[in-house]
Amino acid sequence: MVTIHSYPIAVLLCTMTMICWGSWANTQKLATRTWRFELFYWDFIVGLVLTSLLAAFTLGTFGPTGRPFLEDLAQSDLTSIGWALLGGAVWNLGNLLLVAAIAVAGMAIGFPIGGGIAWVLGIVLSFLLVILQDKTNPGNSYLLFAGVAVIVLAIYLSMKAYSQLASVAKRASAKGIILSIAAGLFIAFFYSLVVKSIDPVYVSGGSGTLMPLTAAFFFTVGAFVTTILLNPIFMKKPVEGSPVLMADYWKGSWGTHLTGVLGGVIWSVGITCSFVAVGAAGPAVSYALSNAAPVVAILWGVLVWKEFARAPRGTGRLLGAMFVCFLIGLVLITYSRI
Repeated sequence: MVTIHSYPIAVLLCTMTMICWGSWANTQKLATRTWRFELFYWDFIVGLVLTSLLAAFTLGTFGPTGRPFLEDLAQSDLTSIGWALLGGAVWNLGNLLLVAAIAVAGMAIGFPIGGGIAWVLGIVLSFLLVILQDKTNPGNSYLLFAGVAVIVLAIYLSMKAYSQLASVAKRASAKGIILSIAAGLFIAFFYSLVVKSIDPVYVSGGSGTLMPLTAAFFFTVGAFVTTILLNPIFMKKPVEGSPVLMADYWKGSWGTHLTGVLGGVIWSVGITCSFVAVGAAGPAVSYALSNAAPVVAILWGVLVWKEFARAPRGTGRLLGAMFVCFLIGLVLITYSRI
């Protein structure tokens, strides 16, 4: 398997993950102009699984470190596979709630609140995982949690900005915020669950038998299976609009379907980069940098999609302060490992 031992390179890969995870939702915005997010999600999950499988047979098979993918599958145990599948299931429920929140409230709200909560809580969980498993401090905890505190402030500012927008646009503010919070609470747990499935030789805090990209593959399998179980519920009991039928899926154009698949590809490239880097960066820092996606999503939502164009005066200052807080938190977390 291809792995990274250099911390600066690991930071670059985590930054790539941040860009991917903060950008994939643009495909949802494009597709759902004429397409319901519940239908979009079927294509998204296909792109996710196909890319993860490709990564397993390339980066996960070639390279000087550890076991090739198929060999790793042969020696894996059910407990390790179960942790990775559970991580995929938990993330998938959170992500379905997140795309619902984006459909209701927009990228500039769904990502800062949902992604921000997942970011803060996930950092804490990843940090505790290493402490409890390895009995060692994985870095400068003061800098790490100072960064977390700044991110909490950024989340508060994003909620203030949204309250001002809602007063003008009259959007479903309570529903959007509730969906975003629920999404964040679920997504926060997935990374630590998947890390538990990984061989501790390759990542601090691991307690399983899998190589990192094998764990990422089983994560996507868990996401795929739970999509089959959960997405029909979202279609039958939608958070917004009338119920949607599976027959409607087959009425979509090739362009619409490929846009959804592209969203899954982008997200899956992100998790591949993150798990290639996790050994050098450590779970807490890798999760923290990778899940700084709200920074990217804010830029897309504000600058490209103009989601706050109708907001009252003063909202721009709140958004600017929020963005600065996210960046400060990102810098503090990066240096907590050095």
